Amino acid sequence: MSVDISIIVPVYNRPEEIRELLESLILQDFKGGFEVVIVEDGSSQDSKEVIHEFQESLNISYYFKENSGPGESRNYGMKKAKGNYFIILDSDCILPKQYLAEVNKELQKEFVHCFGGPDAADQSFTTVQKAINYVMTSFFTTGGIRGGSESVGKFQPRSFNMGISQEAFEKAGGFGRIHPGEDPDLTFRIWKAGFKTRLFSKAFVYHKRRIDWNKFFIQVNKFGKVRPILNRWHPGTAKLTYWFPTFFMLGLITSIVLAIVGIMIPLLLFSVYFLVLFFDALAKTKNLKVASLTIFASLTQFTGYGMGFLKSTMLLNFSSKEPEELFPKLFFKTK
Repeated sequence: MSVDISIIVPVYNRPEEIRELLESLILQDFKGGFEVVIVEDGSSQDSKEVIHEFQESLNISYYFKENSGPGESRNYGMKKAKGNYFIILDSDCILPKQYLAEVNKELQKEFVHCFGGPDAADQSFTTVQKAINYVMTSFFTTGGIRGGSESVGKFQPRSFNMGISQEAFEKAGGFGRIHPGEDPDLTFRIWKAGFKTRLFSKAFVYHKRRIDWNKFFIQVNKFGKVRPILNRWHPGTAKLTYWFPTFFMLGLITSIVLAIVGIMIPLLLFSVYFLVLFFDALAKTKNLKVASLTIFASLTQFTGYGMGFLKSTMLLNFSSKEPEELFPKLFFKTK
């Protein structure tokens, strides 16, 4: 299949952020052509002037629409795009120069209608960004939930680094109104439509995740709330591993209580886990401060996700209300 690539990027109030992404697109060593479609999602600080600076160096188009969330903005961009294969990126991503070449290599080797790529922390990132990146991607935390296999059909792509064919987009219906969680929801509908997904392990991006600890807690708490909703919508995709953060935090609290009354073994086991996490992070980041912060980052992640998952599961099972009524902040309204 001949692949014509369109890169779709929704942006909201981050003009300087989109500049960094576009600068990395100029430096791509990919020999083929591609277009860039920027969708401004009702921003008060628009990126129009920044986009204008790249008109001569990139095949770029810019659209401004009313705010309706990243999912609908991506759908809008894919409908406007001229290519037949869409690469969806978040505006806080920076691409290594080989990114597009790696994507093209994988598609030519074994075409797949949907792929996902990993993310990494660039050396320029802050220690907090690096610690958060580690826990968001590590096998030892919730990073393993979406799968790490390169086998076809095993991976759940995420929309900060995701590819989808025009055919799969049209048949699956595009992104829904839920956010976060719009990317696994689309993946599950892609599977139901008969298409496969695959991890392109070498097509990674540098994902900045410009968030502080409080925003990180809120983000992972939303992830936890979304997962039981997706389990209800797509019951065949539910996994026991989704309970891991909840069980982990309940187990940690129990182990602390037991330690107070003199039973130390459970707390020692948790200590071993945190030591494994610390040394794995140290080996991967080569930074003692980052490795130390991963302990706090993992506790933030497990607590936020676990609490959100437990609350959502209980409300969905013991309430007659629909998810949108129970969690209105997780859904963008249609115009």
